[in-house]
This record gives sequence, C-alpha cells and structure tokens, in this order.
Amino acid sequence: MLSTFIHTPLFELLARFCIDIAAVLVLIFGMYYRRHQDKELVTAAALFNIFVFAVLTILSSVEFSVAAGFGLFAILALFTLRSEPISKIEITYFFGSVAIAVLCSVQGTTLPLVMATVLLVLLGAYAFDHPRILRSVESIKITFDQVNVHALSDPAAMHADIAERLGVEVVSYEVRTIDYLNDTASMRVFYRKR
Repeated sequence: MLSTFIHTPLFELLARFCIDIAAVLVLIFGMYYRRHQDKELVTAAALFNIFVFAVLTILSSVEFSVAAGFGLFAILALFTLRSEPISKIEITYFFGSVAIAVLCSVQGTTLPLVMATVLLVLLGAYAFDHPRILRSVESIKITFDQVNVHALSDPAAMHADIAERLGVEVVSYEVRTIDYLNDTASMRVFYRKR
C-alpha cells in the first residue's frame, strides 16, 4: 500500500510542499529572523510562499504558458513593492520566499532536482548574508520627534544627527514618512555598533 502511495500525485504534492515549508523555515526563520528580527516580514513572506505554492501548483497542472506565469510573478512583485516601502534586504528575502515556492511547485522536475536547487539557493543566501562574510549592518525602524528640518535637506547633517542621537555608526538611512504637523519623522536606520 505504501509503495503504491509513493507513486501517486498526492505523494508528489505532499513531498514538494514539505520541501517548500522546510526551505522557507530555514530561509525566513533560520536566516532572516535571527539576523533582522522583523516579525511582520516573516509572517508575510511565509504566508506569501504558501499562497504562491498553492496557486502555481494548480496552474502548472493545467495548460498554462511560461509567459503567463512570469506575468503573474511580475504582478505579484509589483503589488508587493507598491504596498509599503521596504528595504532591499527585506525585498530580497521576500523574493527568495516566492522563488522557493516557484521552484517547489513547478511540475516536470524531479524531487532530487528540486531539493538540490533549493539547497543551493539556501546555501547562497546563507553565505551572502552571513556576518563573517560581509560586516554586519543592523537596522532599526525609529520615529524621531523634534526633527531638524534643515538636516532633512542636508544628508550629511542628517547622518550626523542620527549618529549623535543613537550613539552608533550610521551606514545609511531611509526617511519613510514625515509629519510636519506633529514634527516627527519615521525612518529606517542602518548602523553598526561602535
């Protein structure tokens, strides 16, 4: 009975889903969350991965062109990019989550090939985002009150102001929102500890 189950489409689906979930757990929880600790992105990327896996599994089992698949991928990516400004590292991990779902859900590939490809993707992500390979830069989302309006128009002055307030080496910053009425600015600051 077990040997007949192994050769069924249901087994293939379950095996691909298990590979997908295991890979996303490693990518999102093992790598991203441990280093960047953004619960919101972890939840979004994990759920998006599951949804993309489901949609592409169904679409790949019916007559569906590769061009239509890439079109769907582009629409989903634009939707994600337009929703809220997110950092480069966040969009990269988010894209990695989607890419793993695509790799795992495409029919016509063998399970060993899927596992090997996903493993290579995870090893590459681990290597390129490892703190020993590239000096670690941390990020934090903050809201400043009493914003120096002149510093906002002068990047060097703003850089120095943030470094002084936080007591860290500021690598870069992104201004997300400015509220002139309440004199506040929300930003994401990328920094290294001194």
